[in-house]
Amino acid sequence: MTDQDSYIDEYEVYEELFNPLRTDRQARRRRKPEARHVAKRSHGQIIVELADETSGLEGGFHTSYQPSRYEKGWLLSSLRAFYDQGLITDVLALVKGGKEASVYRCAAHPATGMAFLAAKVYRPRMFRNLRNDAMYRQGREILTPDGRPAGRQADRIRRAIRNKTAFGAQAQHTSWLMYEHMALERLHQAGAAVPRPVAASENAVLMSYHGDAQIAAPTLNTVSLERDEAERLFREVMRNVELMLQQGLVHGDLSAYNILYWVSADTGWEITVIDFPQVTDLYTNNKARFILERDIHRTCDYFAHQGVPCDPTAIVDDLWARYGQEIDPDDLMADLSRLVVPSRDPMSREAGPLGPHV
Repeated sequence: MTDQDSYIDEYEVYEELFNPLRTDRQARRRRKPEARHVAKRSHGQIIVELADETSGLEGGFHTSYQPSRYEKGWLLSSLRAFYDQGLITDVLALVKGGKEASVYRCAAHPATGMAFLAAKVYRPRMFRNLRNDAMYRQGREILTPDGRPAGRQADRIRRAIRNKTAFGAQAQHTSWLMYEHMALERLHQAGAAVPRPVAASENAVLMSYHGDAQIAAPTLNTVSLERDEAERLFREVMRNVELMLQQGLVHGDLSAYNILYWVSADTGWEITVIDFPQVTDLYTNNKARFILERDIHRTCDYFAHQGVPCDPTAIVDDLWARYGQEIDPDDLMADLSRLVVPSRDPMSREAGPLGPHV
């Protein structure tokens, strides 16, 4: 909190205590606020003002990708810090557009040792469409732009969020983004198949890019697999689910839509789990089991259609029994082979210990 903020807060307290209208109801009734009409700005005017405010921001940061007029302002302002830090040299293409964020393929600075980086840029708050995000925020601390808990400022920020002030909206937006960056850091260090985080700003996350110069790795929902390969991929997905649980995290939006699939001559196939802003705390969120169940059911739904016999209910029960309470981090990861039934007739009621194909 700045000195100015402290002064304002203190001033408001004294103003309220010594305000004669606080207890004088008649005076309060006599006071008539002056009529003040402020014309509402149209949606289009807001967008134009946003673009105009950031005009000239490039300052040498010119991109090969040509954004639309309304996209340009927030794109360049969000990525400028990465350009100034010598992490990216260009924005090459839009990889994926979404209601909450868009992902761009960027040319990485040679010093990074990579050819490309992916920049996930959150859309301006007026364009975001986060539904029921309170369910995921339950049990979370508020994170500041440097990724640390807000500490003594947390109560003030929560009040601002409840009062729906501009400051509160920005703080909530930043905290939401920083949780994605935090989750990527923890999971990448733990050996999970997630993008490697490189940097974060108040409105964007920079991470490793998966794909090549022509096309980004597609999401798993667009891919049809042979049964043997599908079983191997399912085991890898479940390995990552277990790693998340070992870190006390639940993805929150896991499905074939948030798993990248890529095949290269050098490494063969690989998957990458993406999109972590809704990551849920396993131990402080009382909706954690419900969220885990939904993640597993959605994931099993895809693999079932690829011929992998699996019982999502049995898998959730097994995972919750082992990770639903604090565990010793030195415990070895459980054997995942029993989570995938050996190849048999997927419609057989004798498919295996986790039941038939679902």
